[in-house]
Order: sequence, then C-alpha cells, then structure tokens
Amino acid sequence: MPLLILFILIPIIEIGLFIQVGGLIGLWPTLATVVLTAIIGTSMLRKQGISTLTRLQTNLNTGQNPVDPIAHGALILVSGVLLLTPGFFTDAVGFSLLIPPIRSALINWGATKVLSGGFVVGNPAQSRKQNTDSSVLDGEFSVIDDDQDGSNGSGWTKH
Repeated sequence: MPLLILFILIPIIEIGLFIQVGGLIGLWPTLATVVLTAIIGTSMLRKQGISTLTRLQTNLNTGQNPVDPIAHGALILVSGVLLLTPGFFTDAVGFSLLIPPIRSALINWGATKVLSGGFVVGNPAQSRKQNTDSSVLDGEFSVIDDDQDGSNGSGWTKH
C-alpha cells in the first residue's frame, strides 16, 4: 500500500512543481533545467559509480566485507533512476543520494532497522496469530509410485 501511495503522490508533486516553476521562469528554461539536471546527474553518477566499483573490487581483493560498497552502489543506482526521471522532486532526491554522508546515514538507518527487528516484511500480526480454524487438518502423507504397488490401476479404482 505505501508503494501505491508513492506511485500516485510523486507524479502529482512533479506536476505541481512543473506548473509552479514553468509559471515563474517559462516553458523553455524549465525544460532546459530538466535536461541540464539529467546531464549533470549522469556525469556525477558515472564518477561515483566507478569510485564505488573500485572500492568494491578493493574490498573483495583484500578480503574485507563488501556490504558497504554494495549498499552504496545500490543507492547510487536508485539515484540514477531518479535523476533520469524528469522532474524537480525526483532530481532533488536523486542528487541528495549522490552525497556520500546522506547515503551512509540511510545505510546505517536501514541496518539498525533490520538488526533490531524493526524492519518487517508482511503483516507481523498475522504471522504471530495461531491458526484456530477448525476446518484445517494436520496430517502426514507419502507418495507411492504406480510401479511400487504392483498393479496397473491408480489405486482409486481398486475393489
């Protein structure tokens, strides 16, 4: 549900910002700004991506933990997607993800959420709830091949 809200809310924010900025500076400067931010973002993305890849290779070669460069690389990838998406809001979020201290803070926040058990996938109340449905039967079964029982029938048609 939160993802659906984001998919609805972000385009509405972008449309509002396009209208506001377009009203202030005009159509062509607004379009030029969007293209310029994509070009600048792509060059910054390439530089930081190569740097992170080099750090990952160094960590792998020296036997260090590669999780940090992988996490930074994932956020740089998200940043690239946001920067290539036309819009001022997505550009602002994308550029902020290119700032290493912000990425580190997000990675640390996510790690503490995962390690403390505060990061839950699914419905935690439902996973803890005991099944009290009386129509559910618990049992065991075994698979018998047709060749094992010695007959040619399915077992359901025997008399």
